[in-house]
Order: sequence, then structure tokens, then C-alpha cells
Amino acid sequence: MKYFHLVWAALVRSKTRTLLTLMSVVAAFLLFGMLDSVRVAFNSGGDVAGANRMVTMSRLSITQMLPYSLVEQVRAVPGVDKVAYAAWFGGIYRDPKNFFPNFSVSPDFLELYPEYQIPTGQLRAWQADRRGAIVGDTLARRFGWKIGDTIPLQATIFPTHGSNDWPFTLRGIYKVSDSKRKGEEMALYFHWKYFDEANDYVKSRIGWLAVKPKPGASADRIAQAIDRLSENSDHETKTQSEQAFNQAFVKQFADIGLIVTAIMGAVFFTLLLLTGNTMAQAVRERIPELAVLKTIGFSNRSVLWLVLAESILLVVLGGVLGLAIAAVIVPIVGAASGGMVQLPGLMPETWWLGLLLMLAIGVVVGALPALRGMRLNIVDALAGR
Repeated sequence: MKYFHLVWAALVRSKTRTLLTLMSVVAAFLLFGMLDSVRVAFNSGGDVAGANRMVTMSRLSITQMLPYSLVEQVRAVPGVDKVAYAAWFGGIYRDPKNFFPNFSVSPDFLELYPEYQIPTGQLRAWQADRRGAIVGDTLARRFGWKIGDTIPLQATIFPTHGSNDWPFTLRGIYKVSDSKRKGEEMALYFHWKYFDEANDYVKSRIGWLAVKPKPGASADRIAQAIDRLSENSDHETKTQSEQAFNQAFVKQFADIGLIVTAIMGAVFFTLLLLTGNTMAQAVRERIPELAVLKTIGFSNRSVLWLVLAESILLVVLGGVLGLAIAAVIVPIVGAASGGMVQLPGLMPETWWLGLLLMLAIGVVVGALPALRGMRLNIVDALAGR
């Protein structure tokens, strides 16, 4: 760039102000990078094509339960290899602060999740015990549970015999083979049959079905066939990829996309005000210098582009640095959460969106100061008017 040295000299004219503004831009785009990674994580993966595990749930809501009779109907769908089922329980261990996911599941549930590794003896012990439960290794270590311990859960939705007490005996501890998915070890599973018999109100109802297609079978066709089973009934279903189901499960607690968008909107609005004020003050202090540039032959358009380039360079430098830091931090956050927050890292679409935002913010905050410099009258500027 022919006049880059002029742009850079103007940018570092007040080093303290530039550094503080740059740090603000870095912080804004660091936050953007991390939040957009969350947005991407919760808004991708809805297509069932090629899925090796699908989930069938109520079309209306994940909280709407399905009839147990649907299990055998799904098993009979051509192309289906295995079917398991589960239901959300929502029990509390001692204190609501100790929340962890707990589900009632079918006896063959773990067959669809081979990545959940459990000793054969423990699995058999669980299957033989009506009140038996299995938990993830991370959860067991959190509370110091050992095989044979009684785990008393307090029901929040499903009472049993007029009481909220649901005691379970720990019969097995599973581990997840993928270290990035250790957050999945924070769950408890017990028998759906026991849940169905013991709870006071809900009978012969399940929450969702996990479906494994046969090798080479079309997941899309299987999904459509499953959903046709309940078409025009009071329990219409929606079959989707497991990832999309997990997203829907989280979204019942909060609209992640809306929250992320609102936070980023507030951050960038504040950034616009901050950097806009910085650029206005910088140009105001350099009025005589801009007048000199015009005096020695710089055109109005040249002055306009010099000021805009300074604004864009400031935002792009801070933005790229912020996204680079986010690219390093996001995997660390995912690993530190033990897999509870499974972030994909900084995706290319986040980088492209970030670069577009940098350019847009740079142009917006530099536009008014640049126009002022372009319209500058040489005589008035040199006279201090």
C-alpha cells in the first residue's frame, strides 16, 4: 500500500489511546469467536443423511411422551437394525445444585452406544437388578460412589406411591472412550420397566427412541418411514440425527442462538461507540496535519481513504488478534468442561463472518471522521477555525 506508512504513523500517534482501543477490539472479537462457536455447535447437524444413530421424538416437543407400542412398530421398519428407548426422569440428588441428567432406559440401551464401556459383569448385574442403576465414571468420582452404594433420588416430576423417594443401587460404572466426550459420563441410567411400574401417573409411555440403521440403509428413508407410522395421530413423531436431538434437548432450557445474538449485539454496539469516539478524537487532533496534506497535493478523496484505512486497520488488527486468541481458547474450554460443552473450535464461517464484521465496523466508525477530513477547508483548518 503506497501510503501505509502515513496510516500507520497516524494510528500510533497516541500510543496509549490506540493500545486501549485495540484491547477493547480484541476483547470484543475474542468474545465473538467463543460465542459464535457455541452458536455453530447448537445450530449444525440436523440432517439425518448418513447418520449411524437417529432419535425419534414427539413432533410437538421433547417433553411430550410417546406410546410404548411404537417401539415394536419402529423395529419392524425396513432398514432398522436396532431400537432402544429412554425417558427423562429429572431426579435430584440431595440438593438441586447437584443436578445431573438421569434417565430410565431399555435393557439394551447400551448396545446402541458401544462407546460407553462397562465391564460385562457390571452390565449383567445391572440388568438383573430391578432397582439397579449405572452411572458415568466422572459422576461416580464426583460424589465418591462405589458399586453397591444406594443412590437416593428425589423426583421432581414422577412420584412413586405418593412419595418422591426413588432409591437406586449402583450396579455399574461406565466410561466413554472418546476423551472429548467425558461430559457424557455425568449421567445416571436405570430401568424403564421399573419406572413404568413404580411411578404413579405415567404408564406405557417413553420419551424417545434411539434408532440404528442397518449398514448401507438410507437414513433419510428410514426416518420418513418411521414418521409415517404416527402420521395424523395424537403422537406424531420427528426423526432426526442424534446431534439435532441433543440441540433440541438443550433448547428446551434456553434459546442459545437468541442469547448469543443478544450478547454479541450489545458487545458490538458498545464497540461502535468506543471506536467511533476514538476515531473522531484522533481526526479532530490532526486537523492541521490533514490541511497540510491537502496543501501539498492530496485530494479530498485521498484524505477520505487515509482516514478510513486507519479506522479499518485498527479494527482488523484487534479483530484478527481476538479471533486468534479465541481459536486457542475454545478447544481448551471444551476440554476443561470434560465434554459437557462440546465446541467444534473456530469454524471457517466464524472467521469469514468476523472479517466481514471487522470491515463493516471499521467503515462505520471511520465514515464520519473521514467525511470531515474530506470536506476540510485548508484556510480554516490552518487558522484553527
